[in-house]
Amino acid sequence: MTPKINQGTKLEEGRRGRGRPAVFDRGTALNAAMKLFWERGYEGTSFDDLIAAMGISASSFYNSFGSKEALYGEATRSYLEWAGQWFFAILNDPSIDTKTAFARLFEATAEEFTRGDHPLGCMISLAGTHCSPGMKNVRDKMAEYRAFSESAMAERMRKGVANGDLSEDTDCDMLAAYYSAVARGLAVQARDGASREKLSEIGRLAMRAWPAAKPEKRAGPAS
Repeated sequence: MTPKINQGTKLEEGRRGRGRPAVFDRGTALNAAMKLFWERGYEGTSFDDLIAAMGISASSFYNSFGSKEALYGEATRSYLEWAGQWFFAILNDPSIDTKTAFARLFEATAEEFTRGDHPLGCMISLAGTHCSPGMKNVRDKMAEYRAFSESAMAERMRKGVANGDLSEDTDCDMLAAYYSAVARGLAVQARDGASREKLSEIGRLAMRAWPAAKPEKRAGPAS
């Protein structure tokens, strides 16, 4: 005998089922958001663009990420974690000298900025440079990230001075600012469609500004 189903209970269960957020892979959704922000910037990415790219409902978005600004912060941290793997691995490689580290860093930058599996250029290089007054916190955070990578370059140069492979009179902060500016320029070139080889050549030209090593002092003639 088929049990009798209360229609009111059935209707309520249906309502709860329809209202339950769809299950989704949070990491996949975050990666999709990161690439969209990378391609369009913060203000150029609408809420509707985000949930469409992430494949989630509005309720799932708010339940999982809180707000667009909070998601942007999480997406940039995800990008920095990914980019930092190759950036710091090369920059702090103890098996090579400082000049070689920076030469390899520019070669890797040319490759990473022109890969076909993600947007061109760098997500952080130009992020937040044009924001409405209400987005000052986003602009300041992006500037903080850029300053951090520049300071990491300067620190590597100071280690080079300490190790004797960079001249003692090198202005590490200014040299790091120069190479940081070159790296940001490469991001713009990549976004404008420059080839990997062009970016590599720019990097090689930039390395010509590397301070020349001081010649070793020769012993004077015996008296």
